Amino acid sequence: MYENEKNTAGNAENTANNINPYYDYNAASAYENKQDKRKAKKEKKKERRSGMGVVRKVILCASLGLCFGVFSAAGFYGVRYAADRWLPRQEVPVEAGDSKVDSVILPFDGEYTTNQITYVQDDITGTVNSVMPAMVSIINNYTDMSINMWGQTYTRPSVSSGSGIIVGETEEELLIATNNHVVASADKLEITFIDGSTAEAVIKGTDEDMDLAVIAVPVSKLSDETKAAIAVAVLGDSDNLQLGEPVIAIGNALGYGQSVTDGIISALNREIETENGATGTFIQTNAAINPGNSGGALLNIRGEVIGINSNKIGGSVIEGMGYAIPISAARPILAELMERETRTEKLDEDEIGYIGITMQTISSDIASVYGWPKGVCVIEIAEGSPADKSDLLKGDIIVKFNGQRISLATDLQSVLQYYRAGETVTLTVKRLINGEYEDVDVELTLGERPKELGK
Repeated sequence: MYENEKNTAGNAENTANNINPYYDYNAASAYENKQDKRKAKKEKKKERRSGMGVVRKVILCASLGLCFGVFSAAGFYGVRYAADRWLPRQEVPVEAGDSKVDSVILPFDGEYTTNQITYVQDDITGTVNSVMPAMVSIINNYTDMSINMWGQTYTRPSVSSGSGIIVGETEEELLIATNNHVVASADKLEITFIDGSTAEAVIKGTDEDMDLAVIAVPVSKLSDETKAAIAVAVLGDSDNLQLGEPVIAIGNALGYGQSVTDGIISALNREIETENGATGTFIQTNAAINPGNSGGALLNIRGEVIGINSNKIGGSVIEGMGYAIPISAARPILAELMERETRTEKLDEDEIGYIGITMQTISSDIASVYGWPKGVCVIEIAEGSPADKSDLLKGDIIVKFNGQRISLATDLQSVLQYYRAGETVTLTVKRLINGEYEDVDVELTLGERPKELGK
């Protein structure tokens, strides 16, 4: 029995020692502690090496960047040195109206002109300051005729605003170009110059088809200060414009006074039908052209007038699309209008010359339906009247009076207010000859207006 108990105790001891009676647990524990210390030491060493690696990388990158900068600078310097040594350079003035930049330095190849330079600038103050003395604001005081809901006609005084460009000066007159619709039906035209002074102008001549007009201000009405402040605009060339070319628009926008917008040439030779039915080709720009800008200047970057703005062309409902009459097309018309005799004072009713016709306006609608020219048709000729004594015929369509365009019966009545009985005038008419309308000039001496008759 004792032996059995002894064996049982031995088995219990073997179980407590994991069945391995020879395993040294103290030695194993010491070995594991030693391994843990080595592992911790390696981890610390690895961390130190990792920190040193980041520093090395930073130093390496900085060194490479410095080397690249040094070699790049050396290369640029070498190219510049070679260009300066073997490529002579020329200083070329920039005619851009820029007060900050007077010239640019460009490589010289033996021949160079300023026409070969395209210089785009953000600062347009120099250009604007140089041309603003040639810009004017126009106030048109006219009589508005309306019909009420009962069909009754009534009139009331009205005012509209526009812009103008000083294009010429003689000993007697200051000549201003604008749009025809800006001055149409004017009872009185008031001009405001750059110095704030005002003067009254009269219409010298108009061309409705091109929507152009020239008005005149007597030089004698201007003060010495105003004469010193104003200038005559420089007319440019619109035939050589390019898409994307920068432009500046100046005008009396909304009647508030001169304002400036800028943009580019958006389109050239844009064919558009105007409100009076005429078709023309115009400059399209994204420079803002608002009501009141009509008659103002569209300028190139050198300050030359390349177009006359018109808010009426194309309507005003499309944003970013403004139009101007090309100056190359307008120049000969303006020159002809500037040569006309200026009539400054309206005559009393009993002094106004008399033609002796019954007339009817040929509107755009009538003209398109019947194929007639637009103008004023002679419906009847009074017996014994100046018209009866001339070569004027019934059915003739009057289109000009002494060279001035006539589109409406009211146009003829308005122009007659400046001509007295006894004066000889020239009527240009469209006459049907062999099935086609041809221009015929008819000379006519105005008579005294009969007291019992109106015309």
